[in-house]
Amino acid sequence: MNEKDRLEVLKDILFTDDRQYIEKISQRIELLEKTVNEKERLSSKVDPIIENQLSEFTKNIPTTLGPTITETLREQIRTQRDEVVDALFPILGKMIKKYIAQEIKVLSEKIDNQFNFLTRLKIRIKALFSGKKQKELLLQQLATAKIEQVLLIEKDSGILKASYSKTKSIDEEMISGMLTAIKTFVEDAFNQKDQSLELIEYELYQIHLQSFVTHYIAVVISGPFGLKSKNKLQDIIFDFYNRYMAMNVDLVVDFPSVAKGSRKSGRRAIEKELASSFGNAKI
Repeated sequence: MNEKDRLEVLKDILFTDDRQYIEKISQRIELLEKTVNEKERLSSKVDPIIENQLSEFTKNIPTTLGPTITETLREQIRTQRDEVVDALFPILGKMIKKYIAQEIKVLSEKIDNQFNFLTRLKIRIKALFSGKKQKELLLQQLATAKIEQVLLIEKDSGILKASYSKTKSIDEEMISGMLTAIKTFVEDAFNQKDQSLELIEYELYQIHLQSFVTHYIAVVISGPFGLKSKNKLQDIIFDFYNRYMAMNVDLVVDFPSVAKGSRKSGRRAIEKELASSFGNAKI
C-alpha cells in the first residue's frame, strides 16, 4: 500500500460522519428546491397554513377591527359630513325611491278599500259643495298626523332627560341640544320673555315644543299637523304633565316646599310613562 492509498484510508476513517451529514443536507436542500419549484407540492404544504390563518383572522375581525372601524366611521361622518352624504346619496336615493313606490302602492290599496259606494257618495256630495276634487278630499281623509318621537328636555341646559321613539334613528342627545339652542336663540331674538317658540318645521316633519317650568317637551310629528291635531296633542302633553311630571321633576326642583309627597324619578321610569302616554296616541 503506497502513501496515497494510506491517505485515502485515513480520510475515510476521519471524515465518514461529516460526509454522511453533508449528504443528508444536500438531499434536504434538493427536496426543498423541488417543493418550492413545483406548485402542487408547495400548495399541499402552504395552503393548510394559509387557510388556518385566514379562518382565525375572520373570526377575530369583529373583536379586533370592529371598534376601530366603527370609531373611524364616526370620525369620518363628524368631520367630513358632506363627503359622506355625497357617497351615500346614490344608495339612499334608490332606497327612498323603492320606499316611496311601496307607500304609493299601499295608499292606492287604502283608497280602493275605502272607496265603497257610501264613501263615494259622501265625498261626491262634499266635493260638490266645497268645490274640491274627490281624490283630494279622499287623500285628506286618509292622511293623518303621527307621533314619531317625544323628547323631554331640561330647559336651561338642553340635557335630554328621557325620550320615546318608535325607531331609534337619530342622535337624541345632539337633537335635544340643537332644539334648545334654536329655541333660546329665537326667543332671545324677539325679546319676548313671556312667549316661547312652539313649532319648528323640518322637511317632512314638524316639531311641536311645549314649555313648562324647568323642562319642555318636543314632539316630532309626521303628516298634516293642523289646529285640530295640535289641540289633541296639547291635551295629551298636559295630561302627561299633570298626571306624572307635576308630581315629579318640576315641583321637586322648583317648589320643594309644595312637593313634600313628590318624588324624583329616574330616566327609565319617565320613558315608560312617555311610552304609555304617547305610544298609541292618535292626533
